Amino acid sequence: MAEGTVTFFAEKLSNLILQEASVFGEVEGQIKLLRNELELMGLFLRDVDSKRVYEERVKAWVNQLRSATHEAEDVIDEFILNMDHRKRRLNTLKFLPTCVGMVDKLPFIHQLDSRVKDINAMIGAIMANRSKYGLEDLTASSSSTADQAVSHKEKRAPVVEESEVVEIIDGAKKVKQMLMMKVKTSTRSVVSIVGMGGLGKTTLAKNVYNQRDVQGHFDCKAWVYVSQEFRAREILLDIARHVMFPDDEEKRKLEEIRETPIDEEKRKLEEMRENELGEKLCKFLGEKKYLVVMDDVWSREVWNSLRLYLPEEAKDGSKVLITTRNQEIALHATSSEAFIYELRIMNEDESWQLFLKKAFRGTGTTTPTLTTELEDLGKKIVTKCKGLPLAIVVLGGLLSTKEMTKESWEKVLLSREWHLDQGPESCTGILALSYNDLPYYLKSCFLYCGIFPEDYEIEAWHLIKLWLAEGFIQRRGKERLEDIAEDYMHELIHRSLIQVAERRLNGRVQSCRMHDLLRDLAVSQAKDANFFEVHKNMDSTFPISIRRLVIHQDLINHDISECLHNSSSRLRSLVSFSGSTIGKKSWGSLQEHIKLLTVLNLEEEVGGHVLPGDIGQLIHLKFLCIKGFRSHVKLPSSIGRLVNLQSLDLEGNECNIPHSIWKLKKLRHLECWKCKVLSQSQINKCVNGYLGVEQLTNLQTLALNGGSWLEGDGLGQLTQLKRLALSECSPSYLKTEFFESIVKLTVLEILNLSFTKGHTKKTLVNRLGSVQEKKNVAIDHHNKTLLLRLMPFSHHAYLHYLSLSGMLEKLPEQIEFYPPKLLELKLWECKLTNDPMMILKKLPSLRVLVLGLNAYVGEKMVCSSGGFLQLERLDLYKLHELEELIVERGAMGSLKTLQIHYCDKMEKLPYGLLEQTNLEKLSL
Repeated sequence: MAEGTVTFFAEKLSNLILQEASVFGEVEGQIKLLRNELELMGLFLRDVDSKRVYEERVKAWVNQLRSATHEAEDVIDEFILNMDHRKRRLNTLKFLPTCVGMVDKLPFIHQLDSRVKDINAMIGAIMANRSKYGLEDLTASSSSTADQAVSHKEKRAPVVEESEVVEIIDGAKKVKQMLMMKVKTSTRSVVSIVGMGGLGKTTLAKNVYNQRDVQGHFDCKAWVYVSQEFRAREILLDIARHVMFPDDEEKRKLEEIRETPIDEEKRKLEEMRENELGEKLCKFLGEKKYLVVMDDVWSREVWNSLRLYLPEEAKDGSKVLITTRNQEIALHATSSEAFIYELRIMNEDESWQLFLKKAFRGTGTTTPTLTTELEDLGKKIVTKCKGLPLAIVVLGGLLSTKEMTKESWEKVLLSREWHLDQGPESCTGILALSYNDLPYYLKSCFLYCGIFPEDYEIEAWHLIKLWLAEGFIQRRGKERLEDIAEDYMHELIHRSLIQVAERRLNGRVQSCRMHDLLRDLAVSQAKDANFFEVHKNMDSTFPISIRRLVIHQDLINHDISECLHNSSSRLRSLVSFSGSTIGKKSWGSLQEHIKLLTVLNLEEEVGGHVLPGDIGQLIHLKFLCIKGFRSHVKLPSSIGRLVNLQSLDLEGNECNIPHSIWKLKKLRHLECWKCKVLSQSQINKCVNGYLGVEQLTNLQTLALNGGSWLEGDGLGQLTQLKRLALSECSPSYLKTEFFESIVKLTVLEILNLSFTKGHTKKTLVNRLGSVQEKKNVAIDHHNKTLLLRLMPFSHHAYLHYLSLSGMLEKLPEQIEFYPPKLLELKLWECKLTNDPMMILKKLPSLRVLVLGLNAYVGEKMVCSSGGFLQLERLDLYKLHELEELIVERGAMGSLKTLQIHYCDKMEKLPYGLLEQTNLEKLSL
């Protein structure tokens, strides 16, 4: 692990030498000496990094190197920070002669020179101790993959999904029978799945929960993760969200962001106290036949706290499904042992078959031919897994990266990690073996997944941006760093160290999850390597120096600055999944600890959040994310000083962003869907020069309100854009240049355009100034409404997601107009008068179609025979004029999900639906 710390800093130092040569001046020689020493350290640590687990002398020596590296990084970054402050101070005193500026710089240079010399001497002494303490002859014991780069996606073997991993067919049948069994009384029943960690309890429960007939058997359903970090109010709120707003998750996927009465009701729910929330939930469930799954229950207290709000006097057949490792909990919650299903460990043959399936998936054969010698070795290895599916899958993932040779497999069998297993239920050694086999750059990525709370569904895109900001992604030729990071993620999935929770339509990972045993390993290893600290108890004492601090629970009456009061920490990352992490008065007292901050991630923030005016002093900040429930964030103008910022994510928060945001040339991801950028005044343009979106040439994600910044062709110069989402685009900005800019963005993968409502011809003409402006907007003279001047998407070969909101009236009939590989199309408020199905049915790859909010204002919609051959999901939402949907025989043969909501004039379902044998979900 220390190898990663040293290597990442060495690369950072190399980049600084190239970029800041003039800043370092006469100290450049010492800086280069430090960089060279770090590179040698990295090579040596590649050999000894895994050995420190077993030998205390090695562990102590590696810790010394890590500490020295951290100190060196602090020294360099503090120097750059001081030079930035000096530069800004001198900018306010422009009348001073140059010689004064040079004199002002000298103390910083001398101090840096002295400190770097000391560090070089210290590192030299540590390295010299190799011979003194008998470490010189240590040979490589780390993985054979340490020097190998992660293979490209297209060369990677397919992943065995969770549902394929555990032999759960018999178990699924039995648990399903328990859930759907009719009982004589009208009381709800509790069903429990019991088994040790890694046996597949969650996989079994998910398999049953997602089955079509189970979904249709209950009026409402909820799946909640409990885990050891149990908080009753959060569990109740999670259940309430699922059962009271069953379509909310679908709305999120649809990116339907409009304010509705339901949103107001949800907001009230979020503000309720525990007992008030529980009573409301209990009343609601009392009238329903409900299914609530409580996954990973660790104590009786959980059931005792929640049972009062899960009414016993409910509709006949209501069920609660619990998964737990503790049989006593199952007996306590379940009325009869007949409703307890105990998972067994796998026998030798089942274990061997599962191992073969995982280790050789993608080799072109399901039954690989092994030599007698290899099969004997393999079976000895599998025996050590003791029938635990998680251990077998992780081990199979490890061996899938090895050569099929006796030497390679024997090395795994003889590995000393096996001794870490304690007791029949432990697979710690196997998990540690797979971790230690990782290359150093994957070790950092794996450990970082441990910052998320237990059972947390991790958004893949969010995780990738965090990895980038932390510096874990190593350059590989001219490839995009994000693509390399995605390869890292796939490699961890391939090794079964993280699990896919959800995939996008194009097969890429939407979200992932970490098994709690693997998370325990990550947290343990991270603590040992001073990689991050998780704050669980507000009275806990922290180590003297913390690099990354993670907060999962509310600090209640305490403030994060109080926790760090006695610490000398120079935090590089502050990640919170709890509200009110940093109080309004905290920033001043935190300054000393966060001045070198790289990552600031604040989630579950409630209400407004005001960043201090001096946030611009955090010049090393690369990642800034503030997520909350419709809160308002205030950004100061000093945001323009965050010259290293790569990602700004304000999710659904409302915000006015200063125009100084256009100064941040290193920005790669600007995700502020509900935020607008303030216009630059003429005076400011004269004083500081023009600032515009075209200066952010590294942008790959852009999500903003439309505004004056759309004028001209600046948008078209962002040729690296892969995701573009624009909301509330006024017609006054929709000039020819705007639509021509969209055409130029040929690497787009996701495009979401939301236009404000159209105007009558008279109103529009009054709004437009010159004759030239009138020419730049297309007007439908017959209907007197704005007609969007969309240009063909035929050159957008990567565009798979397209969402359009605004007056459209008529769809282009030429199929060439549409993106050639379009998978998902969403149309909102278009007021189409002609049946769109006659055109859209021809799109060859379309798998999801959403028509919402009067996207179509006709009375009849026909899905004709032979159309929509690939369509898997159709959503019709608030088509108020629609009376009849006709599905002809042979249409939509692949349809799995049909959702029709608030189409008030529709009185019956189409007869053709009865022939849809693949239909799994029907929601009305």
